Amino acid sequence: MYLEMQNRLAEHLRGVLRSKYDLELQSIPIEIPPDLKFGELSAPVAFELARKLRKEPKVIAQEIVAALGSIDGFAGFEVAGAGYINGRLDRTAGARNTALESYFYIRLLEKSGPVQHSLVEHTSINPNKAAHIGHLRNAILGDTFVRLLRAAGQRVDVQNYIDNTGVQVADVVVGFLYLEGRSVAQVRQLLDGLKRKGERVDYYCWDLYAGTSQWYEQGSEDENAARKKLRYATLHEIEHGGNETAEIAELISTAVLKRHLETMLRLDIEYDFLPRESEILRLKFWDAAFEQLKNTGVLYFETEGKNKGCWVMRRPGAEVAEGALDEDAKVIVRSNNTVTYVGKDIAYHLWKFGLLGKDFGYKPFFTYPDHECWISAEHGDEPHPHFGGAQAIYNVIDSRQSDPQANVIQALRGMGYTEQADRYTHFSYEMVALTPRCAVELGYSVSDEDLARPYIEVSGRKGFGVKADDLIDKLIAATRAEVDARQTGGADAEAGRQRIAEQIAIGALRYFMLKFTRNSVIAFDFKDALSFEGETGPYIQYAVVRARNIFRKAGITPEAVLAEFKAIDPTAYLEGPAAEDIWVLWLRAARRTLVLEQCISTSEPAYLAKHAFQLAQEFNNFYHKHHILTEEDPARKTFLLATAAVALRELVEVLSWLGIESPEAM
Repeated sequence: MYLEMQNRLAEHLRGVLRSKYDLELQSIPIEIPPDLKFGELSAPVAFELARKLRKEPKVIAQEIVAALGSIDGFAGFEVAGAGYINGRLDRTAGARNTALESYFYIRLLEKSGPVQHSLVEHTSINPNKAAHIGHLRNAILGDTFVRLLRAAGQRVDVQNYIDNTGVQVADVVVGFLYLEGRSVAQVRQLLDGLKRKGERVDYYCWDLYAGTSQWYEQGSEDENAARKKLRYATLHEIEHGGNETAEIAELISTAVLKRHLETMLRLDIEYDFLPRESEILRLKFWDAAFEQLKNTGVLYFETEGKNKGCWVMRRPGAEVAEGALDEDAKVIVRSNNTVTYVGKDIAYHLWKFGLLGKDFGYKPFFTYPDHECWISAEHGDEPHPHFGGAQAIYNVIDSRQSDPQANVIQALRGMGYTEQADRYTHFSYEMVALTPRCAVELGYSVSDEDLARPYIEVSGRKGFGVKADDLIDKLIAATRAEVDARQTGGADAEAGRQRIAEQIAIGALRYFMLKFTRNSVIAFDFKDALSFEGETGPYIQYAVVRARNIFRKAGITPEAVLAEFKAIDPTAYLEGPAAEDIWVLWLRAARRTLVLEQCISTSEPAYLAKHAFQLAQEFNNFYHKHHILTEEDPARKTFLLATAAVALRELVEVLSWLGIESPEAM
């Protein structure tokens, strides 16, 4: 309702400005006042017009209000303060419209025009070891944003980029070849053995990767130098392909990748396509991109200075005098003709936008209940879905990659693809650490110095961190203990309690990762995440359970109540000081589309997490204050039940956008 009312008010204000002052304003700011006593909507437009019209803002506001007249859905307007135009909604009309399931949400989709094709890339874990807690933030952010885009009616492809030829995979291969002395056949035997014993290859590689990282530094200076040479020789062989080293890399990276997909599926996170760097290299994506970059002058060959012999491009915002040497230019092709990460990324993003003139081969890789996830190949299967050619791109990559991401956008602009560059979003985020208490609970030895810190950074290279599956298992176990303490049950209690424990644990984890804005460092803590009080997933889920219990005890469904609500006049129950808390709840429930638009326009899911918590909070206040089931006035009881029904519907819907299930019991 809020978004519809905002748009309606803005349109009428635009008309008044046009007819009264001969002014055309495309953007009319509409705000939600901090206190309901100022109304439900406020327009500060008079302040913007004061200089143009040479009048006091308050005088302008009074003139506009006099010219506005009546607007459908509004009870009236008034001037407040130094010139704010405050609008008060028609509460009865607002409640009736909000009670119509998704009424304004459907209107939003109808007005949105042609369906936009967006591509969201997230997770993108190096396939060399188990996923850890930091990867979970990436995947949960990306998956939630996918859900938001789809809720707004967009067609969304979900991609998970796999760097299967990078140095991290090379390090694990070095471990197999030189620390463990395994051949291709022995690596195959190891993988088969781990599978038979039910052991996890990604866990095995976690330890081997940490051991290899330490091995590079444990010998003499000469030994360490020789080991580093082995590392880069291994990396070169993997990139080149067609040899036993590359075959081991393929075996290990594929096995670890499948484990990553299984881990993410526990969080209800799925993918459509897995583009791999190996195919970007072997299908010559870079060659096609290189020609475009040279032809458009984005790349130039440096003949002097520290970048002599390299193909380079200017960095975003760089200002260099004509004829001067740009020592800070970004190297895209090194003097030995190897391509940097940014160069390969430029080629990949040209493909994403359908601008490369090349395509992957495709093979089915992982089957979900309702669709297939495909992986890139040199020679694929036919037929296959179409990937790439998106209109908008969102890359969920941590903030440390801001410079490479900016360079890709700069290259697109330089090639003349300005519209695509404008629709390229680096969806950045900060790291996830552990509270000292959490690190101790996980069994790590924590120094007194670290115990005094607000958080402790994790490091996969050092083997210090929380494997994603271990974290999920511990959360479920802790939640199960709480569920067992609260529940009674019959023959099927075991399966039911386990299911509820999983729903709560996953909800707690997802909400904890989403409630912080993306630019905040997260210090994860079990007790904080799992609390049934405060701003947590379980708190919101419990509000849903509480609402469902109302209808269970009343012997009626929320849908039936909302049907009955159409026949009563709720005006008496929405007016006056005693009704303010109820009206606040209806208003909060009506903000769904407004919050959705805000989340998408700012690429910030935290707004939705906060909205869900506030909605649960206001429902709980309503629940404690009003005795719904014992209300003797039939019409008022229907109204109170309808209030609970709307809150329940919105809570369930918003939680689903957050990727959180709504349990039947807790």
